[in-house]
Amino acid sequence: MNGLPGAGAPQGPQKYDPNDPNIKRLNQMMESCFGKSVVSGVMGFGMGGLFGMFMASMSYDTPFHGAAGAPGSAGAANSIASLPMRQQLRLGLKDMGARSWSTARNFGMVGLMFSGIECGIEGFRARNDLANGVAAGCLTGGILARSGGPTAVAGGCAAFAAFSAAIDAWMRSPKDE
Repeated sequence: MNGLPGAGAPQGPQKYDPNDPNIKRLNQMMESCFGKSVVSGVMGFGMGGLFGMFMASMSYDTPFHGAAGAPGSAGAANSIASLPMRQQLRLGLKDMGARSWSTARNFGMVGLMFSGIECGIEGFRARNDLANGVAAGCLTGGILARSGGPTAVAGGCAAFAAFSAAIDAWMRSPKDE
């Protein structure tokens, strides 16, 4: 400590110049549908990876368990248990990585699709309200369920629209501070 008042104290929020060309570029990127979609996809990918890693660590169907006769199955459980610890860890981490990668891709795709569709609807309607998120949720859910037939498309649409409406309503509600 050098005896100066406030020495060592954290500085307050730094002010930035809104006319700085770098800040202007960042703002323009985040105001574009492409920029919002890319950021949502990347953030969804990251969150999906973490979620997938967590869920894989909690899963019972690891390489040490599974269908009888398959590699890593209950029939092969004794052989896996007899492997050295290093190989057991390698198998477990490989399984965790595969599951994490799969979940990350799925979350990233959902984030990218939802954000892009919502931004497009918002630009078309020229409004920022709850209906944009509900419509984007319906379209995203329907697109994701398209291979399951018309009933799955309707269910996906309804489920994603309801979830989007609930999250949007909660985010728009006044906060008690």
